Amino acid sequence: MASSPTIVVCTACHMYSLSISVSSEPYTCDKCRNIVRLTEKISELESRIQTLMEDSKNVRALDTVLDVTSSESPVHCSVPVTTPMQQGNWVTVRRHSRGSKHRSSVPIRTSNRFSPLSEAPTEKPDESALVIGDSIVRNVKIETPANIVQCLPGARAPDILANLKVLANAKRKFSKIVIHVGANDVRLRQSEITKNNVKEVCDLASTMSDTVICSGPLPAYRGDEIHSRLWSLHGWMSKWCPRNNIGFIDNWTSFWGRPDLLKRDGLHPSGCGASLLSRNMAHSLRVCT
Repeated sequence: MASSPTIVVCTACHMYSLSISVSSEPYTCDKCRNIVRLTEKISELESRIQTLMEDSKNVRALDTVLDVTSSESPVHCSVPVTTPMQQGNWVTVRRHSRGSKHRSSVPIRTSNRFSPLSEAPTEKPDESALVIGDSIVRNVKIETPANIVQCLPGARAPDILANLKVLANAKRKFSKIVIHVGANDVRLRQSEITKNNVKEVCDLASTMSDTVICSGPLPAYRGDEIHSRLWSLHGWMSKWCPRNNIGFIDNWTSFWGRPDLLKRDGLHPSGCGASLLSRNMAHSLRVCT
């Protein structure tokens, strides 16, 4: 005997539909799933464009410094010729003033989006804590001045690992390190590779701090697939972290059933969501040892 249709409500647009199969998972209609997929692609493209624009600015600024220093031999630039990710701090050079025999000092400054890490206080490294992650932590605010929040838009676990390696090579140490990663990794649909990448990030962070904390993923309202993959990642992290002496922040429980804590893209935290995420991290920094 055929099953009678059941009325279900879309969690995104709250429209009613008839469905034969009944599932405990939140229901999303086809229209909303298509909108979510398009919004996800747009958000990813925006993050990539922003990253490319920032890197392009850094490369142009570095080229300017190198051109100036090459025209005046007594001056040596302290910026290593490396990738924009590994460029150093502010650099001041001198060049000839046009139309005059006297030299004037003209500061030329270059920077990159990772400069806040290099500018962090180093006098008391044991008192500074580092929060590093993808665009989810963009608006995270931690009250303690010694805490450093570094946002890397579009970053996956290997990108976080690469930035930590730069700090490790510079002999940087932190009292605590909070890592938020995963939202971009689950799109690859390679759960085992993602788990191994997260393990590598935590292993390296453990050499830079005695306390490493993983900030768990937020529930995403962007379709059943990404929601399911993030839920699976949350479940794995909540078990793996305690077994390996890694702190874990359960953001899923805090954000579950609260779509108002996310922006319209269904992924990034809203103003209230960013405040809640900040409180979760601040609490974990206080209690984890």
